[in-house]
Order: sequence, then structure tokens, then C-alpha cells
Amino acid sequence: MALPQDTAKVAVPYRDRMNDTDAALAPAPEHVRSDGAVLRRALLAEIDPRTLYLLVTLRQDVFAMEQGATDADLDGRDLESTTTLMWIEVPSPAATSCGLEREPVAHLRILPGEDRAAGILRIGRVAVRADHRRGGLGRRLMRAALEHIEEKAPATEVHIDAQAYLEQWYASMGFETVSEMFMEAGIEHVAMVRRPARA
Repeated sequence: MALPQDTAKVAVPYRDRMNDTDAALAPAPEHVRSDGAVLRRALLAEIDPRTLYLLVTLRQDVFAMEQGATDADLDGRDLESTTTLMWIEVPSPAATSCGLEREPVAHLRILPGEDRAAGILRIGRVAVRADHRRGGLGRRLMRAALEHIEEKAPATEVHIDAQAYLEQWYASMGFETVSEMFMEAGIEHVAMVRRPARA
């Protein structure tokens, strides 16, 4: 899915680079595939409360219930004006019961690194619902996030703390491992970086 491109390459704050649109900010325009899947992008404040509830439920189901993460998922970073949420949603009975057309089944967030250093963004909270794995949704979502970053902030390094069993999957998208294995939330991780393409 092509996202709007900046017309001028000027130094602007991260918030403006990552979330600017010509119209009022709102979830990214729908791009409906033949399977009914829709890719969306928004700031937290722009998300319908019902969709937000389903996003939080997805993260809870994957991180707490399925993986047994020992740290809280909700860390306050989603509330920051510099955090962009991206997700893929599909038609489902759960969505219909909430008065929506689609339910989120894959999610990630893009945010500045912990020290807010210029030129570094972090992708985190990557989650795909168990019954939608192995269908390419995770890769589609990651590619969309990387394309969005490349278009809005092309000189930016992208950092992730990848679950160790997914190290090769992330490597296939241009990430390189930059640490030994470590424990985060009771789960084995490795730090990985995707460096910007040289001009």
C-alpha cells in the first residue's frame, strides 16, 4: 500500500514527519484486498474506541495469554503523540458484534527510541493472532511499516527487540542482529537494527 509522500525534504519534528496528511489526521485510507483484509495506520487518539479495545485485546491475547509475558504490555508509550499504530483488520463475527466491519488480527507500533535520539525509530509490539499466522499478514504489516518509515524519514535507523525465534524472519527484511540473546518480559530476545539505504 503506497502511503502519502512528503513533497519537500525539510527537517521537521518526528511527529510531523510520521503522521502528516493533507486532510485531518484519521486512520489511513482503506486498502481492501480480495480477502477483505485492510491495512490501517493512526495515532491512538484517532482510533474508534471499539477498534482500540480489539487492538488491546489482540495484544493481551498474544503477549500475556499465549506467550506468558511477565511485563505489562501497556507502558504509556502508545499515548505519546509520536507513536503510530499500524494494524491489519479482517471481517469477522467479533467485529460485527461490536458494530464494526473488521477486527484487528495483526498489529505493531512505530515510535522513537527510548532516548529519543534523532535518526532512530523503534518498531515494537508486533503481534499476529494465532489463527492468522503463516498467511503473510505479519510480513505485509512489517513491510508497510518499513515503507512508511522510508517515505517519511528515509535516513532513519529502525531498531527492534526481536523474539529470538523470529531472528531469521526479521533478518529476511534487512535487520541485522546487534546483541547477544537477552530476556525481556520472560521471553528470549535479540536486539536488531535495519540501517537506512545509502543514497
